[in-house]
Amino acid sequence: MRDLVGYGRDRPAIRWPGGARVAVNIAVNVEEGGERTFEDDGVNEGLIEVPRRVEAGVRDFAVESVYEYGSRVGAGRLLRLLADRGVPATAFAAAQALERNPAVVADLVDGGHEICAHGYRWAEAWKMSDAEEADAIARAVATIADLAGAPPVGWYCRWMPSHRTRALLVAHGGFMYDADAYNDDLPYYVAVAGRSHLVIPYSLTYNDSHYSYGTYGAPSHFVEHCLRAVDFLAAEPGNAPALVSIGLHPRISGQASRADGVREVIDSLCGRPDVWLATRRQVAEHWLRTVPPPS
Repeated sequence: MRDLVGYGRDRPAIRWPGGARVAVNIAVNVEEGGERTFEDDGVNEGLIEVPRRVEAGVRDFAVESVYEYGSRVGAGRLLRLLADRGVPATAFAAAQALERNPAVVADLVDGGHEICAHGYRWAEAWKMSDAEEADAIARAVATIADLAGAPPVGWYCRWMPSHRTRALLVAHGGFMYDADAYNDDLPYYVAVAGRSHLVIPYSLTYNDSHYSYGTYGAPSHFVEHCLRAVDFLAAEPGNAPALVSIGLHPRISGQASRADGVREVIDSLCGRPDVWLATRRQVAEHWLRTVPPPS
């Protein structure tokens, strides 16, 4: 059943660590190598900056190259930028993408970033059976634990969750939260299998995918969009905190001009007393301590 009210007038009056008004999570989507390919799936991937599709049955080397840019260049560039400024990020990482690029795993671990499971690879959960989806979750967790030395505590589906995803996450165990929602500026609890489960909503609004959709024409548009959100929420009346999720993709924001836009956003936020730059795990841990689940 849908919840169209949420917190309503009763938004939690808490503060983030240090008294910050706004928590900002940088989410780097490490997907390149986990997308559909002609070689693996018999189809070409879309959702990139090649404005055409080749006919069925033909391998699209241009599309593959765009994704490879993210893996070969973009991911390292974004993670170096974050490391240089000491900013922790959450990697929404497809496990297969990590398997195929050990250097990115090392950058994530060495940089102190959180790895959130983004599936084993791109897949449509709603088309799977219960057993298939449970196996995909277990495989993603085991792969990330083996590569990074610790299992993920968060989950974010590639496309969208199925009606059973949260129940399978709870049944698997070890998950602190999922990010499979876009419906709030704050974390919240849902009842799953008789337990309280934490949801930390993501956002498609402050997301570099808009470059591909044509919404952002230049990095300055991305910068203004992100900073306006933080400024507005920091000054919004009331005592409720807020969370801003800024979504990055190495194949998109890893390009030099766009990486410079990311740099401008981060440099503008670093040192602000009203902003807490945090991983989603840190947000989850603070929320669980400060706003305990209902009994």
